Formats: sequence, C-alpha cells, structure tokens
Amino acid sequence: MNKYLTVPLKEEDLMGLRAGDFVFLTGTIYTARDAAHKRMYESLLAGEEIPMELQDNFIYYLGPTPARPGEVIGSAGPTTSSRMDKYTPLLLDKGLKGMIGKGKRSQAVIDSIVKNKAVYLAAIGGAGALLSKCIKEAEVIAYDDLGTEAIRRLRVENLPGIVIIDSEGNNLYETAAEDFKRSLNV
Repeated sequence: MNKYLTVPLKEEDLMGLRAGDFVFLTGTIYTARDAAHKRMYESLLAGEEIPMELQDNFIYYLGPTPARPGEVIGSAGPTTSSRMDKYTPLLLDKGLKGMIGKGKRSQAVIDSIVKNKAVYLAAIGGAGALLSKCIKEAEVIAYDDLGTEAIRRLRVENLPGIVIIDSEGNNLYETAAEDFKRSLNV
C-alpha cells in the first residue's frame, strides 16, 4: 500500500505503517553516517547537546556525492544501515522515529524500534541519482569537517522508501524470505 507522509512524524503516524508498505516522505529529514553517529553518541553519553533535534525525526544514512552545478545535491543513495547499529538504540531512546538506509538491522536495533514505536525504511540502493531528485534543499548543519559524512538537513518531496521493520517488529526481510520459500513448495 502506498502512503504519503509529512515528516517529522509522531508515534501515532507510524502505528499504521506495516512492513512492506511503500511510503513517500515530504518535509524535513536529516542525514548522518558512521562518523556523525559516533560523535552524536559520544556527546549524548557525556550529557552534551547534539546538533539536531531527534524527537519525531528521521535520519537518512546518506553521504551524498558533490552536487553538480545547478543541482541541490549529488547522488543520494543509502548507506548500509548495520554500520550505525551500535549507536541506534540510544538515538531511538532520545526520540528518533525513523531511519532510512539499506540492509538488515541487528536484533538490538529491532528491539529498540519496537520499544520506541519507530520504523526502519529502505531506500533503493543503486538509485542515488534518482533519489536525489526528491531532495529540494540540502544544508550542512554540523560536523562540516566530516565532508560527505557531515550532518545535513534536507527538505524532501515524495522521497520513496519501503517499510522494512515496522513499529511492531515485523521485518519484511524475514517475511519476504518465508513467503518465497512457501511459494517454492507449491
């Protein structure tokens, strides 16, 4: 089912999403990859502020390529999500409601998604040039020294994603594999 959502999202907005739903996000999201996650994690553990509001927001695991002249951003394909797994439960506990990336998540992340009523979306790997067309504004807001891994605030319009793990812990990677195995035994 296709769902069109405006981000940031409240918990109640996420409750209706199910693993396998196609979503299109419009509004403000943030980017962060490994190095930015490490800094945010260490800052939070030290009781310090971080450079973005986590409450009800989404992080896109993205390190874009440089923008071509006249473009807002370069290729905007997802980064492998498991690289952020160590940091994710704390960010979810602090109010993060969604992540966009690619690939499987650890059991600790899945448990934290359920505990915090959040979601994990997959963006289509290899489609970074097409995904960049959904990004209407991009601004580095923190950790500029990290280059492509700096935190950016993005304004997106109809950024597509697939719900992989919903707020109840249903995992499309698992259910799709089981469905496929059952189809072979027909």
